[in-house]
Amino acid sequence: MSSSALGTYAPNTWCPGCGNFAILNGMKTVLKDLAEGVCPPENVVIVSGIGCHGKIVDYLDVNSFYAIHGRAIPVAEGIKIARPELKVICFCGDGDAYGEGIEHLIFAAKRNVDITVVVHNNRVYSLTAFQYSPTSPAGFKGRSTPLGSVEAPINPLELLLAGRASFLARGTSRGMTQLTHLFREAVVHRGFALVDVLQVCATYNNLYDYYARKVYDLQDHDPCDRTAALARIREWDYNSDARIALGILYRAEAATFEETFPASPPDGRDRDGRIRAFLDRSA
Repeated sequence: MSSSALGTYAPNTWCPGCGNFAILNGMKTVLKDLAEGVCPPENVVIVSGIGCHGKIVDYLDVNSFYAIHGRAIPVAEGIKIARPELKVICFCGDGDAYGEGIEHLIFAAKRNVDITVVVHNNRVYSLTAFQYSPTSPAGFKGRSTPLGSVEAPINPLELLLAGRASFLARGTSRGMTQLTHLFREAVVHRGFALVDVLQVCATYNNLYDYYARKVYDLQDHDPCDRTAALARIREWDYNSDARIALGILYRAEAATFEETFPASPPDGRDRDGRIRAFLDRSA
């Protein structure tokens, strides 16, 4: 299967130079590789939130679900818990995941739900035309903060490491080889995996030159070392001019949330039967 076979008839409406193209093409490559191995396209479900990133579900020919703003993560969790054999990949924006959806994100990491989360982190609200986001630097001047934002940005990877995420990585939208590798590692990871993509918005927050000067690939880094991971994550706090580490920052093995369900409940119903019974009661 070629990656073009995963395309759709939908016209692409992203701006020229948008970093979303790199994310789309990198994920197409990974899904193509999976299709030739152990996971055919019909066993893949992608979920997106609201924002420029959300259009990615229109451009990938696999099962998909549009969620409302900030609620893509619980939808992805629900799909995975109900159908654990499926590969579930969730796309979010920085405003989507690190703003309104931050509680869902932390609890998905804490539970170690076996989903992959790709954050299109352009550090600005682009779809609504230029407002500051949770990762915008202090002093950011946009339509909602014409005199500059007075808030310091959050460091989402530090927060998720504290939340017990079992896989954390960072890439950029101008590093296709590495980005595709990170997607592949995240998708095959057993448990919660998040890739924070410094995805440049060429229209409202063009940081290509900034990242070109600041990023570096991790060398001699042990991703199993939690202390070392924290040091690398804190090296750049989204508001400093420090260097920015790219690669797999942290990886650990742990039981997934789905594996914690008992194989046989006391009343003898199988797991699928319990889920159907719950849905019947909720209808």
